[in-house]
Amino acid sequence: MLRREKGRLIVISGPSGTGKGTVIALLMGLRDDLCLSVSLTTRAPRPGEVDGRDYFFVSREEFERRVEEGLLLEHAEFVGNCYGTPREFVEQKLEEGVSVILEIDVQGAEQVLSSCPDSVSVFILPPSGTELERRLRGRHTDSEEKIRSRLLAAKRECAEAGKYGYIVVNDSAQAAAEEINAIITAEKCKSAYRTNLVTEVLIS
Repeated sequence: MLRREKGRLIVISGPSGTGKGTVIALLMGLRDDLCLSVSLTTRAPRPGEVDGRDYFFVSREEFERRVEEGLLLEHAEFVGNCYGTPREFVEQKLEEGVSVILEIDVQGAEQVLSSCPDSVSVFILPPSGTELERRLRGRHTDSEEKIRSRLLAAKRECAEAGKYGYIVVNDSAQAAAEEINAIITAEKCKSAYRTNLVTEVLIS
């Protein structure tokens, strides 16, 4: 029997309001070899969010302590709040053969891609700027000032899309999820990651 393959690190970014969460939820239903890394954040929970499921909500002091001790794979500050990825959880899942999705902003993605250059990176774009603004306003959770701040940040983030390995447009969440599913399958089949399997077949 061939040895279990190591999981792949999947970095997914996109502006707030692009629908990343919906796309990722659909993607998770398409594969049984994926898990979503739960990030730490210093922002307050939104209605319906649960600590430990959506995010680990911590104080800024606790967040900074973990940064200093090297316990985060990446960390970044966005619109006044800090976000980070627990290193131990990710490394453990990859060793178990489970691919880990990191839903992070462009600052965090740059750190991960620098330290883990073999990561699979996907940038999710909205169909248009107009649609992005409509989605942000449709949340009814942010003030006008916060919406304008998010729209400005979105423009800056979209300018970084070319640095990612793949770009997916979220016009249809289901179609976007299926595209990313195809990307993951193709990446897992690359010869660079399966040469060891060839060796096992030859010597068995």
